Amino acid sequence: MTLIAVTRPVSPSLADCELTHLERAPLDVARAVAQHGRYETLLRSLGATVVQVAAAPAFPDAVFIEDTAIVLDEVAVMTRPGALARRGESGPVAALLAGYRAVVAMEAPATLDGGDVVRVERTLYVGRSSRTNDEGIEQLRRLVQQYEYRVVPVQFSGCLHLKSAVTTVAERVLLMNPTCVAASAFADCESMPTHAREPAGANALRIASTLVYASQFPRTRELLERRGLRVESLDYSELAKAEGAVTCCSLVFDA
Repeated sequence: MTLIAVTRPVSPSLADCELTHLERAPLDVARAVAQHGRYETLLRSLGATVVQVAAAPAFPDAVFIEDTAIVLDEVAVMTRPGALARRGESGPVAALLAGYRAVVAMEAPATLDGGDVVRVERTLYVGRSSRTNDEGIEQLRRLVQQYEYRVVPVQFSGCLHLKSAVTTVAERVLLMNPTCVAASAFADCESMPTHAREPAGANALRIASTLVYASQFPRTRELLERRGLRVESLDYSELAKAEGAVTCCSLVFDA
């Protein structure tokens, strides 16, 4: 079995990205490209085969490929991103994923960003957000029910995507920003709060037994390591200015 990590190059127009919760700040695209390159190198060092989708210079947010698809064991679901300007990103991603999975797609009026979906075993927790509507949640439910996945809507606030507030760091253990989402929304899961001084540090990418994690949150990293979790940190600060995080920039699955 091969671990695949699908990525996409940083667009030269990244500075024109969609923003919802952050003020626009000067963004060094060359530095973002370098940070993303180190991210891909780290994924390779953890055993992933990195497969790049063709660059999409006209789409500032194209590097945030997670929002375009949900790749499950049996099927890849192409989403319909909530930001109108991002809907042209999906075609090349679908074409690539078709080499690994059956591909199905959401239709209007559904909107859903992959960053709003947290998978815990065969449960998909889906955040209602400015990018994901109720029709998107319902269409996802219909598309995956034949594979016996359960879809559970989750309310959250104060950040762009559900994965900005909560991600899986171990079997049924969730790293969580409790100011944005309630632990009670996740049945039978243990919640691990971020450090109080690092509420934005809830996003981690789990690859096998290792967490890929942004170096901007050293206190939360220490909490994770005290728990016995292996953490590999990298600087993702430039992409964070575009409301990106480590889970946003890849689609990771077994092939």
